[in-house]
Amino acid sequence: MAETTPKIRIMKGATPDLSAATYQIFDESHTIGNALRWMIMKNPKVEFCGYSVPHPSENLIQLRIQMYDGLSSLNTLLEALDNLDAVCDSVEERYLSSLGEGRYERWEEKS
Repeated sequence: MAETTPKIRIMKGATPDLSAATYQIFDESHTIGNALRWMIMKNPKVEFCGYSVPHPSENLIQLRIQMYDGLSSLNTLLEALDNLDAVCDSVEERYLSSLGEGRYERWEEKS
């Protein structure tokens, strides 16, 4: 049976308390990287957060998180993922509600 790749992996070099760590997130790109970095940087306990796409042929991003006061970057990452999920749910809910009202311009292409 083929071994599956985990969705998130902590790279070597992380501090023992995970106050500073780099995470590899597989099957993702700039789309989630930028949104996740933004969500993490909203937390005032975060000292630094940045992401990179190591190479276009690698289907992953690397996310570096450094925390103040020895707090866990993993907890911050999980909280940010939950918050980002809630934002996406809210946007979808409002979009579908607005779409259901039918107050939008309709356009038909002429042949």
